[in-house]
Amino acid sequence: MKVSRVEAAQNRERIIDAAAKLFRERGFDGIGVADLMKSAGMTHGGFYGHFASKEDLMAQACMRAQETGLNVFRQVVEHDRQNALAIIASGYLSPAHRDQTGDGCVLAALGADAARHGTPLRATFTQTVRAAVEILTDLVTGRARRAKRQRALTIYASMVGALVLARAVDDEELSGEILASVLASIVPADS
Repeated sequence: MKVSRVEAAQNRERIIDAAAKLFRERGFDGIGVADLMKSAGMTHGGFYGHFASKEDLMAQACMRAQETGLNVFRQVVEHDRQNALAIIASGYLSPAHRDQTGDGCVLAALGADAARHGTPLRATFTQTVRAAVEILTDLVTGRARRAKRQRALTIYASMVGALVLARAVDDEELSGEILASVLASIVPADS
């Protein structure tokens, strides 16, 4: 039975959404095309009608996840610009975000894996880092754009690194301490 263009587009979106979650949970090598398609409610045979390769799907799934994360940052800024940095950092460095790998930051979940892949995938990570740093640059205090950007890069790298470490350790107390310490370095308690 032939599917309409609308149905094909919906199927493609479903595959990308499922892959975005599963890649973050299991890594790029932790799940194959057949299981990805099954989780999207489709058969393996339809994969190549939607994507040129698994790497193509990886890039598109990561872009989807990254856009979602950046939209959260943008919505916080739109809602409460004055407190946006504290809200973003608090949410990012929370135990809930740490524990929701499949719905969390794709950079923290897959950044090291992406470094070993080709340009299309790495380009999506580059775009995300640039966009996140731009958002944060506009939120940090200071007059000189260069100094603000440097501070934003430090904040973003600290947040991502803290999340990676907090997820990697098997000590709940240490994990929480990592998150809290980095949060305090971004948003001091006296501010």
